[in-house]
Amino acid sequence: MAGGVKKKSSPGPLSRVWATLRKLWQEKHLILFQAEYTILVASVLWFLEIGINIWVIQKVAYTEIDWKAYMDEVEGVINGTYDYTQLKGDTGPLVYPAGFVYIFTALYYVTNHGVNIRLAQYLFAVFYLLTLLLVFRIYHRTKKVPPYVFFFVCCASYRIHSIFVLRLFNDPVAMMMLFGAVNLFLDGRWTLGCGLYSLAVSVKMNVLLFAPGLLFLLLSEFGLMRTIPKLSLCAAIQLLLGLPFLMENPIGYMTRAFDLGRQFMFTWTVNWRFLPEWLFLSRYFHLVLLAAHLLALLLFALRRWKRPEESIVELLKEPGKRVLLTQKLTSDQMVLILFTSNFIGMCFSRSLHYQFYVWYFHTLPFLLWSGGVKKLAHLLRVLILGLVELSWNTYPSTIYSSAALHLCHLIMLLSLWFARPPARQGENAKSQ
Repeated sequence: MAGGVKKKSSPGPLSRVWATLRKLWQEKHLILFQAEYTILVASVLWFLEIGINIWVIQKVAYTEIDWKAYMDEVEGVINGTYDYTQLKGDTGPLVYPAGFVYIFTALYYVTNHGVNIRLAQYLFAVFYLLTLLLVFRIYHRTKKVPPYVFFFVCCASYRIHSIFVLRLFNDPVAMMMLFGAVNLFLDGRWTLGCGLYSLAVSVKMNVLLFAPGLLFLLLSEFGLMRTIPKLSLCAAIQLLLGLPFLMENPIGYMTRAFDLGRQFMFTWTVNWRFLPEWLFLSRYFHLVLLAAHLLALLLFALRRWKRPEESIVELLKEPGKRVLLTQKLTSDQMVLILFTSNFIGMCFSRSLHYQFYVWYFHTLPFLLWSGGVKKLAHLLRVLILGLVELSWNTYPSTIYSSAALHLCHLIMLLSLWFARPPARQGENAKSQ
């Protein structure tokens, strides 16, 4: 161009793709270690998981444990029985809230009255893949864990694949909905998140282990008065779902669906095998565990989740009326509080059965890489993941597998205690 400077043309789509591929090749040794590549590594693993699930379903024998019992329980409801004390299956009475009944009734019809097991397995494979998407999105938002760890989050766990597609437990359904709720909380969609959280509780009561952390988040974000409507929504959903059963036998429904005192069998315990059976069954032992659980939650809430300069009274006020400048919780902090709340419950659980592994499996890497002990190097963190996996895959459990599990839990809990909470930011969360 005469008398002027020729402008550079902007690179086309092919040029940009080529530049991206060249950058990835140049930094290939960093892809597995830098959190900015979370989406890339997670995407590869997710598509790999499609093949793994198909292979497992086709090649590994299905094991009947609770599926037939689930179908018998919902069939009773379909036939007109709404008294929870009269609903039972092969493995015992119906002990799950009403949301479980509705979801598994739908599965009952889709799978030809529960007979088409193979179709049910593929449906649970879809649940598994959806759960992974939700979990990977949380890890992408927080950018706390190096991408190579995601291999242990999915492909390396035999027990988790078994729980989903070889056993068809209801625990994965509840956890899928829970992780959906966590994603909504991270997006600032608190009302929808609370609604989905309540639906998860209605499938299985273990989701209540996240409740102390969620209550803290709600109070921190909204104060007491604006938290009450969201808690009321959670309660209203439970009431609405359980209404047909409450109208028939309210005491029967409440005592069966929300039985906090249910006795577990020593035969199936994963975490307390080293105890004598009489102590495992002792109510005093259960009370000690409950007290330790509540004390640990209180200590973490007061000393780790709450800012040191902020009082509990201030936390109850609306953010705009607090003395201190209101600062929103970061994604890291929100996830850490929720996952720690659940983890504390797992540490002090009266008994853990094999399907309960899914209650905290996908949260373990985040908790390990959030710990505050600098000497907890990558290798040691991976070793802890491996020991936890080994403990949950030892069947039947042994004194050594249970002791190893408790040791890993103790190291993680102490590491979380010594962690410095992430700084809060004013722009990272929006309120409804």
